[in-house]
Amino acid sequence: IGKHREAAYRIPDDHVEAQLITAARRAWDEAHELGAMHGYRNGQATVLAPTGTIGFLMDCDTTGVEPDIALVKYKKLVGGGMLKIVNQTVPLALRRMGYGESAVNDIVAHIDANDTIEAAPHLREEDLAVFDCAFKPANGSRSIAWQGHVRMMSAVQPFLSGAISKTVNMPADSTVDDVEQAYLDGWKMGLKALAIYRDGSKRSQPMATTIEKTTGARMQQVQIVERPLRRRLPAERQAVTHKFEIAGHEGYITVGLYEDGSPGEIFLKMAKEGSTISGLMDSFATAISMALQYGVPLKALTDKFSHARFEPSGFTGNPEIPIAKSIMDYIFRWLASRFLPWEDRDALGIVRRDGTEPGEQPAVDTRVVPTAGAVRAAAAPQIKQDIPTVSRTAPTAFLNQEDAPSCSDCGSLMVRSGACYKCLNCGATSGCS
Repeated sequence: IGKHREAAYRIPDDHVEAQLITAARRAWDEAHELGAMHGYRNGQATVLAPTGTIGFLMDCDTTGVEPDIALVKYKKLVGGGMLKIVNQTVPLALRRMGYGESAVNDIVAHIDANDTIEAAPHLREEDLAVFDCAFKPANGSRSIAWQGHVRMMSAVQPFLSGAISKTVNMPADSTVDDVEQAYLDGWKMGLKALAIYRDGSKRSQPMATTIEKTTGARMQQVQIVERPLRRRLPAERQAVTHKFEIAGHEGYITVGLYEDGSPGEIFLKMAKEGSTISGLMDSFATAISMALQYGVPLKALTDKFSHARFEPSGFTGNPEIPIAKSIMDYIFRWLASRFLPWEDRDALGIVRRDGTEPGEQPAVDTRVVPTAGAVRAAAAPQIKQDIPTVSRTAPTAFLNQEDAPSCSDCGSLMVRSGACYKCLNCGATSGCS
């Protein structure tokens, strides 16, 4: 403390403002007097400052015992951008080592072009170690080993009362055992502090040896995951309720609609089923409703669930879907016939009996038909026995073909259609269009 006090009094008065030099000398006087009276605890009169910002302000490549990070380094600026920093002492060192001006210029040009002094022209092999730095250059292989940093600090520590603010730079492939050994070596050599930095251990670092590490040009490929958005229905919406019956089992389908008339939710109610089946159908309807609101097309759902075969199955009271293979089959074939355009219905093999589009009404027959009584009165004098006939809406040809395969979509027996087979139930083919 006395030496610091004496150094403050040796500062020339004409180099510092009077108020500042007076305050500095008064502070050291008080420190010396209080120490003589009470003593000192944890006093550190001499320490070694880091390179960092002080080095930039002093226009020095390094200060103290800190080696340069690299001969060419890139600094990320806080406000954005990048600053390329080239070591300024290389030309001075080369001239001091006896290299001519032409050789110095060629070596410096090689460093600027390759960011390393290795393989530079005119450079002697035994002089390479002089220019080793803390980090290995991107295009080189030489650097100061982390053991060298620790030994360098141990050589300076006896002359300092405090610790040395210097980072022990370790390569990216350093292990936990290497870090442990560094701390043990520092303790054995009498160091008062030891700071370790492994290259690449932080998400970003202010100094790097390549542009890629600074600007992030070599970033890891990140897979972008798109989250679906749920399209909720309004609080008040239109709905359609449809009653169906499959082999004596009655049920109701209620479809909630968006403003544009597309389905957004469904509710299923089975009249005769027990609590288990009713709960399963309600949960299934909720799952389909969530799928519709998250953007799953009704065509995809219909293609997945239509023609599923399980009980109850059989005849229905709906002329458009006379036979249903299961409740799921009926539900989605009805939804397709009600809400899908004819192109999608045709691709799924679902055709409306009246040939109308969803929302359209079938054409009304305006012909005048006499009442039943009038028909009987007019037909009474005539005694004629007509042969009863049965009219079919869509006549189907039943062909006895023993080699016909089953349909891969609905399981029905297919019929030959030219060189291929066609399903008369769902419209699927075995390969021919």
